[in-house]
Amino acid sequence: MKLDKAFEKVHFVKVDENKVSQRIDNFLFSYLKNIPKSKVYRIIRKGEVRVNKKRVKPDYKLVFQDEIRIPPLVKSEKKEILPSQKLMEQVRNTVIFDDADLLAVNKPSGLPVHGGTGITGGVINILRLAFKDYKYIELVHRLDKDTSGCLLIAKSGNALRNCQQAWQESAVDKYYYCLVKGHWPKSLQKVDFPLQKNTLQSGERIVRVDNKGKQSITYFKPIEFFHNATLLEAKLGTGRTHQIRVHTAHVGHPIAGDEKYGDKGFNAQMKKLGLTRLFLHAYKLILPDNCSQRGEIIANVPKELLSVIEKIKV
Repeated sequence: MKLDKAFEKVHFVKVDENKVSQRIDNFLFSYLKNIPKSKVYRIIRKGEVRVNKKRVKPDYKLVFQDEIRIPPLVKSEKKEILPSQKLMEQVRNTVIFDDADLLAVNKPSGLPVHGGTGITGGVINILRLAFKDYKYIELVHRLDKDTSGCLLIAKSGNALRNCQQAWQESAVDKYYYCLVKGHWPKSLQKVDFPLQKNTLQSGERIVRVDNKGKQSITYFKPIEFFHNATLLEAKLGTGRTHQIRVHTAHVGHPIAGDEKYGDKGFNAQMKKLGLTRLFLHAYKLILPDNCSQRGEIIANVPKELLSVIEKIKV
């Protein structure tokens, strides 16, 4: 949806049944497609976005027939850059599950779930273009840009509500593979350190272990030991931003290829083996019955990560 004259003045939107329980920020990302996310958060924070005449926070969940006030917005001077046919075909080929309610893709590393300013380059944006016959496509959850793996998308408002409820109730089991520095202690099966999100002056987000932060739990199981690294299975007990990356780094075993929290020397060693990305892959989701009858969805480990494992064995 491109900006038009309606966005030059205050206007109101009524919440229909497909948008019920969706976060207000996610609704606005979809509704205001070529408005920067930073601006969306700013108009929410400043109270320019109202729901039933009241200020709301970004995580406010929409209710049927809520009236959303959207303030005047300056037209974007940058033209929307559509993804190439090659990129759309690449994302289309990552689909690993598709039924009446849900779509799952094996998200490539380096591709954000949302597009950036003026660029329709996020997974969700590309899927909407690639599957124009699907009337409804919304993210159930998110993955970091640098993380690959299983990403779940709802194809109806009811499916979105059921799955997000399952996420909130920690009823979804989320498993990852990661390659970390050194030999992980077999006795270290649970890492429980609170995490706090911070924003640097540059605008970069960084997460740190902080007693004032939110409780964060990750369960780890060594899969294979190598000379200077360990392949781990990580299961999320909670779902904080950068959780696995910060927890592994905090206990002295940072993830290979992690430029934000990792070890430069270890990253350099892994780069010589051909690793050019973060070695973190969301390989499995186990869904409860109220979310999907599918049960288990598996995203195969990308070839570039398997290649590193083969080389590190030598």
